[in-house]
Amino acid sequence: MGIKIRRGFSFWGRVQGVGFRYKMYYLAQKYNVTGWVQNECNGSVTAQVQGEEASIDMILQALFHDRYISIEQMDVKELSLVEDERKFSMRN
Repeated sequence: MGIKIRRGFSFWGRVQGVGFRYKMYYLAQKYNVTGWVQNECNGSVTAQVQGEEASIDMILQALFHDRYISIEQMDVKELSLVEDERKFSMRN
């Protein structure tokens, strides 16, 4: 098992109303990461993802190559681990 990291993301573009949160939830289950994803009032989507860096990268690749999602801008920040987090959830 690799080293866990936690990253915060903000996504802009065609990211609401296209299944973005459901896709991220599905991918989080597939790649065994924890955290959350939510729609924002300004049309963006924010997420916090915790797991192995390679797993997080696979999720991002899948989101960027989805035929319905169009990410025009993505901001990333490193965050502290949440030690007792056990699942990935969709908020809102």
